[in-house]
Amino acid sequence: MKNKALAGPLLIAVAAALWAFDGIIRRSLFVLTPLTIVFYEHLVGAVFLMPFIVKLNWQSIKKVSGSLAFVSLFSGLLGTLWFTSALLAVQFIPFSVVFLLQKLQPIFAIGSARIMLGEELSKKYLGWAVVALIAAYFVTFPTGMVSLSLQGNNVIAALYALGAAFGWGVSTTFSKKMLKTLPSQQATALRFITTTLLALIVLLITQGTAGLVVPTLSQWSRFIFIALSTGMVALMIYYKGLQTTSVKVSTIMELLFPLLAVFIDAVVYKTFLVPTQYLAAVILFYAVSRVAQLGQNGKQTLKV
Repeated sequence: MKNKALAGPLLIAVAAALWAFDGIIRRSLFVLTPLTIVFYEHLVGAVFLMPFIVKLNWQSIKKVSGSLAFVSLFSGLLGTLWFTSALLAVQFIPFSVVFLLQKLQPIFAIGSARIMLGEELSKKYLGWAVVALIAAYFVTFPTGMVSLSLQGNNVIAALYALGAAFGWGVSTTFSKKMLKTLPSQQATALRFITTTLLALIVLLITQGTAGLVVPTLSQWSRFIFIALSTGMVALMIYYKGLQTTSVKVSTIMELLFPLLAVFIDAVVYKTFLVPTQYLAAVILFYAVSRVAQLGQNGKQTLKV
């Protein structure tokens, strides 16, 4: 039973680890507009997931339609679009301002879960959650200062990151509600198909047919690789873990994404951490493990 209880948070940690590599994989795609990238990456994922739609019935789709619409719009479309735009705004250099989204996302996710799902937040949980958030903050901002200079596009990147934090954070709660009705594979398929349609509509409205530029063979291979790693597969793993994990635990486990991204940046791009960041990383790992343990042992009351 203990291993089963830890399986959900572990799956979310695996998904977060995959997401940490996303910035590396999609760098070569930034010759395309952010909206075009969002459309094609969801289109490829939707094609792979089509077989899971066959088993769905309209009654199940109707039951989750509200949550599906919110998740597809704010997480699938806007969250991904704002995050991609944030990277574009800082010329794809992982400035710390972009990673604000993973530091603020738990605020939206935990707050919405408390209101919508009735998840109880114990004092011990809140204590370790605060420790994890503070540690994650100092992993990214070693001096404790956030530079939002008007030079360059840092302020614009920050606004996009805040938008992504809201979209992804609140969507965690709506995804949890959706997973009470649908298996993780079908929920993933519906999200990708719906997001693809939404992205196509917005693309045609804002850019016309010019936005539907045909990707090169290299770009198609990159979209397929994203679907089979940091995109479709990562989301399916995440949803599988979310089915048995409370929102308050999952949103903290997702903090492993920015932590690993900082380490990847050091290894791949030779941007090394300062001693305070390594100390903060150790504290973050411990706080995350405590949160996972407390969350799985704690009482939950889900109102779907």
